[in-house]
Amino acid sequence: MSLLRRLSRLGVCCSSLPVRPGKLRIYTSPVSVFWPASVSRYSSRPPSTGVSIRYSLGRPVLSLRLPAGDECRFTLTPTLTTVGDLLRDITAEDPGVYTAALLNTDGQRVSSSTSMDTVLINDFQLVINDVTHSVRSPGRAPSDSHEHVTCLDDLKCVVQLLHAALNLPVHQQTKHTELLLQLETLQQQLEPLEKVRTQMALEAESRASMLGWAGLAYLSLQGGFLAYLTWYVFAWDIMEPVTYFITYTSSMMFFAYYVLTKQDLLFPEATDRQFLHTFHQKAAKQKFNIQKYNQLKDQLATVESDLKRLRSPVRLQLPVCQIQNEPKKAA
Repeated sequence: MSLLRRLSRLGVCCSSLPVRPGKLRIYTSPVSVFWPASVSRYSSRPPSTGVSIRYSLGRPVLSLRLPAGDECRFTLTPTLTTVGDLLRDITAEDPGVYTAALLNTDGQRVSSSTSMDTVLINDFQLVINDVTHSVRSPGRAPSDSHEHVTCLDDLKCVVQLLHAALNLPVHQQTKHTELLLQLETLQQQLEPLEKVRTQMALEAESRASMLGWAGLAYLSLQGGFLAYLTWYVFAWDIMEPVTYFITYTSSMMFFAYYVLTKQDLLFPEATDRQFLHTFHQKAAKQKFNIQKYNQLKDQLATVESDLKRLRSPVRLQLPVCQIQNEPKKAA
């Protein structure tokens, strides 16, 4: 009796099954026994070979005989399943499993967050209720399997391509509708401004053209008046100094134009300058917001450019009737 008491204090219980006289059968209790910290808590029994992994339909399947005696198969998804998921599935399958761990070939425990794709590269050990099962790595899946995934990056690429294939046409159609609405709104905002700008542009252009004709008329009258004085009133000896000073004065006027504008006196540029000068004067009188008009024109050009780039992909997804009924102003 003293032997039984000592064994019970150490966490060992005697079986209630009948035994042969003179021999005592001893079983370890499920209660954990205290071990020193320097000693591994896993059993030192030789590894069992009752666990195997084989590929079925492109996925690794773990075949394991549970402590209850039933053989169970666990289908793994290497890129998604972790070590913790596998151990939880084993524990949930058999209530008799009270300890489960996964070790590498060196006996070091693998963390629960480690992906099974990393574990299956090499051999490993599966410890269940202090029984160590040696598991041989099956390697990668056969290359002819349709469900073969080489790495997580390939899976991400496939998901991204699938997402783009499913959502890109809808996104393009939605974006096309938004651009058409923006185009219509900008055109409505620009319509009154465009009328005022067109009217002011016509007046400024008429003013610049009128000044050009006025200059031509002045030079014509000046040449005719000098010719009249030379041949009918005075002699050339008297008119020569006059023409010299007129020419010198004209040169001074050209130079003064350069000093004031920092531009050479070229008639196309002078006409454009006069046009802009008159246009801004009239815009200030009519309180025309030139900055707002330019911003709206820039936005309109951007929207039209986006519509032009988006037109071909969207038309590939639209029926013919819908393409023909689209407004021509958005083209």
